[in-house]
This record gives sequence, structure tokens and C-alpha cells, in this order.
Amino acid sequence: MRREGSGEPKAEGAGPTGPRAERKREAIVRAARSLFLREGFGVGMDAIAAEAGVSKVTVYNHFGNKEALFVAVIAGALDEPLDASSSVAALDGLTEADDLREAFLNVARAWVDVVRSDQEMTALRHVVAREIHRFPSLGEAWGQRGPEGHHPAIAGALRELAERGRLTVPDMETAVIQLYSLLVFPHLVFGSYGTDISDGLTERLIVAGVDMFLGYYAAT
Repeated sequence: MRREGSGEPKAEGAGPTGPRAERKREAIVRAARSLFLREGFGVGMDAIAAEAGVSKVTVYNHFGNKEALFVAVIAGALDEPLDASSSVAALDGLTEADDLREAFLNVARAWVDVVRSDQEMTALRHVVAREIHRFPSLGEAWGQRGPEGHHPAIAGALRELAERGRLTVPDMETAVIQLYSLLVFPHLVFGSYGTDISDGLTERLIVAGVDMFLGYYAAT
């Protein structure tokens, strides 16, 4: 009998494929996100399957175990700020921009603005903090995905800029972490202590962060 949370996380793309399978996968992730937020990581896979309207076997076929499902929930939420309409417009213009600095500033402002107002992402981080000591495999599964897997939109934009010769990025993993750290980490850290960063300081952090990043990675 399969024990909940046991086994290795499924590799990305290892589950069922096709439009119908993708719809089921999305339903499972939505259901899991809702239940993790309400009940924490201890919620049962039976409850997640019922909430998604699928069988528990289907959930396991897609994700393998609960740790992998939780990682999918968190990873999907991490790039959500870049799926907001304002962020999409800014990110789409990044690779074609004549003024790369201004384009990066537009992306950063849109991204940070959504991050600052994303209460669900804050709640999900709190779930991780509460549960990580009881489920160390959750941290292991999270680490296996890697920074590019957590932030595919950012990684894709940086890769395209590098291919066009506008950035020099010898280590994409490091670059993704550094950009995320410069722009988003301050708000995550302060927010975890219930403290907001003022609008004025937010803008200064954005401008300084973009300048530091481009100062190192912009092609010369």
C-alpha cells in the first residue's frame, strides 16, 4: 500500500500528457492549493482528490506523492506575479526594448507590485515554514526543482536576452537567484515578520537592484 508522502517526487513531465490530462493536473493543483491554505500540509490526498473531482490514483499518477504536489503548488504560485497583465506586458517588451534598463525597471515595478499584494503567496510560505520540520522531504523536493524551474518566466527572458547578446549570463541558475533576491526577497523577509517596506524604499530597492544586476550582467 502506498503511504502518503512516500516515494521520490515525480520528474517534471513524467505524468500523463495531453489536453485532458493537463486539465486534470490544473484541477488537482487548484484543489491542493485551496486545501493546503485552509488545513496545512497535513491534509489527506483523499480530500485533495475529492476537491479536484478526480480519483486518488489520478493524483498519484500526476505527482507521485504529496511533497511533489506541494512543490508544484508553490512553484506555480511563485511565477504568478509575472502572469498578471501588467507584468506580462512588461516582460513581453523586455527582450525587444531599446532601453534595457528602463525595460527591466518596468518589469521589476510590475513584479514587485503584485508580490507585495499577493496574500495567498504569503500564506503558502507560512505553510512551508510550519511544516518543513515535520516533512524534511518537502525541502528536498523543493530543492530538486532548481531556481529555473521555480521561475521559468524570468529564466526564459534572461536566456533570450543572453542569446541576443544583450546580457552575458555564464550561470543562469545564479542569475535567476540574484535577480529574485535583489527585487523580491526584501519583501518576503520583511513580510514574514509582519512588516511592510514603504513605497519610497521599495522604489529605491528596485532601481538599485536593477542597476546592480545590469552592472554585472549587461553585455559590454
